[in-house]
Amino acid sequence: MDISRAEQRILHLLAQGGRIEINRSENKKIEAVSCFTRDGWLYPGFGLDLFRKLKRLKAIKSSGGSPYRITERGLGLVRAQLDNR
Repeated sequence: MDISRAEQRILHLLAQGGRIEINRSENKKIEAVSCFTRDGWLYPGFGLDLFRKLKRLKAIKSSGGSPYRITERGLGLVRAQLDNR
């Protein structure tokens, strides 16, 4: 399955140890999402629509209230890059 360049960047960032955190409103709806690198830097090109697409593809998941992380399926979707550790 082909995924877009933006999705590829986010999955690669998550594969290296990044995380996605969500902010909910008072009525439990998702207001905003933030993607952080493993160093704690905020990734600027990430939005709610990209989050929903990755979740629909089952490439990311959260368990027990923790931040969203990459899944095994997500690791299969991401292509290797030269700077991958």
